[in-house]
Amino acid sequence: MKPKQFLLLLVAALVLGGGGLWVLRQRSATFDRSRGAMGGSLLGTFDGSQVAALRIRQGSNTVNVVREGDQWVVRERGNYPANVADLGAFLQKLDGLKIARPVNVGASRLPLLDLTADAATVVDLLGSDGQPVKSLRLGRQSTKAGGGADDFMMGGGFPDGRYVQVGELVALVGDPLSNARPNPADWIAKEFIKVEQPVRVQIRHPESAHSFTLSRTNEFADWVLADPADGEALDKNKLWSFSSLMGSASFTDVLLEPDLAALGLDAPVEAQITTAGGLVYDIKVGAQDGDGYPVQVSVTGDFESERTPGAEESAEDKERLDQEFKDKRAGLQKKLKAEQALGKWTYRLSQWSVEPLLKKRSELLEAPKSDADAPAPSGAISDPDDDAPLLPFPLFPDPN
Repeated sequence: MKPKQFLLLLVAALVLGGGGLWVLRQRSATFDRSRGAMGGSLLGTFDGSQVAALRIRQGSNTVNVVREGDQWVVRERGNYPANVADLGAFLQKLDGLKIARPVNVGASRLPLLDLTADAATVVDLLGSDGQPVKSLRLGRQSTKAGGGADDFMMGGGFPDGRYVQVGELVALVGDPLSNARPNPADWIAKEFIKVEQPVRVQIRHPESAHSFTLSRTNEFADWVLADPADGEALDKNKLWSFSSLMGSASFTDVLLEPDLAALGLDAPVEAQITTAGGLVYDIKVGAQDGDGYPVQVSVTGDFESERTPGAEESAEDKERLDQEFKDKRAGLQKKLKAEQALGKWTYRLSQWSVEPLLKKRSELLEAPKSDADAPAPSGAISDPDDDAPLLPFPLFPDPN
C-alpha cells in the first residue's frame, strides 16, 4: 500500500471514529436530559406574584380571570367575583406540575395528542402588562385501564394525566387538569343567599288566586295559613319544604344585561321570606328556561338594637347573654352585608332550588272531602253490596 493511500485511510478512520463518538455522546446527552426532565418542574421557576390574570382559550371560547386590586373577577361575567378557592388551587397545581415523561413527537404527531392550535386548550398566566409570564398548551388526556396506561387515549378507562406543550417541550404530566375549561360559569364565586329559620313566607303569583301567606311563631312551630277561606285546611305533609326554604339554594350562572320581558321578570312570581333573626328576602322568579329559572334577590334587615334582660337574671348571666346577643347581631350584620352585594345581579338557578317558591295555594291544602268520605250516621250499618236485595227476615232466626 502506498503511503499516500495509507494516510487517506487513517484520516477516514479518525473521522469515522470521531463521528461515531460524537453520535454516542449526543445520544448519551439526550438520554441524560430526558432522565433529568422526568420528575422535573414543567413550568420551571417563576414569580407567582407577577401573575395578574389567568386566561384559558379553546377555539372561540375564552375566559379571563383578572386581579382587580385585592379582588379577582371574571371578565366575561361583567367582573363578577371569581371563585378564589378554585383559582388558587388551580394556580398552585400549575406551579407544582411535574413531568411524568417527556414525549418525543414531531409536528406530524401533534394532532394525535390534540396539541394543534385549533384543538389544544391554551392556558396563559399573564402579568400586569397583559403579556404571558408562562404559557402552556393542554392536549389529550391520558387514561389508565386494566393496570396500564393508554398513551393516546384510544381505549376506555379514567383520565390519569394529560399531554402538554411548553415551548418546544412536549410531556405527559400526572394530572388530567380537568378543570382547565374556558367556561366563565366555572370560575365565578357560587356563594348565594342562605335563608335560616324562616318564620313568614308570602308568595305572590301574577294570578292572585294562587297567592298565599304562611307564618309560624318559631322554627319548630307548625305553619299557619293566613286568611283561610271556608273549607281550606293546610296539609302538613305538603309543607316540609318551607322549613328549609332557600336554605341551600345555588345558582349555575350570572345573566348579563337581562331582558326582563324575555326572562319573564316583568311579571314574576314574587316571594318574601322573613327569618327569626330579622332578615327579609325579596325574591323574583321569572319564566322557566330549560331546567333553570332567572332569579333576582334583594335582602334587608331589621335587628333589635338591645336585648331585654330576664326578670331574675344574675349579673353573670346578664353579661354572658348580652355578649351572645352582640355576637349574634354582629353575625347577622355581616351576613346582611354579604348578601346585599348579590342584589345587583340576575342569576340562573336550578329547578330544584326554585320549585318551592312556585307552589300555588291549592297545592298546600288538604284534598276536599267527598260525600263518600263522610262518616256513616251513628248506628247505621253500611252494606258492602248496595245492589243486593234486603231480606225481610233474619238470615239466622233465633231458635228460641
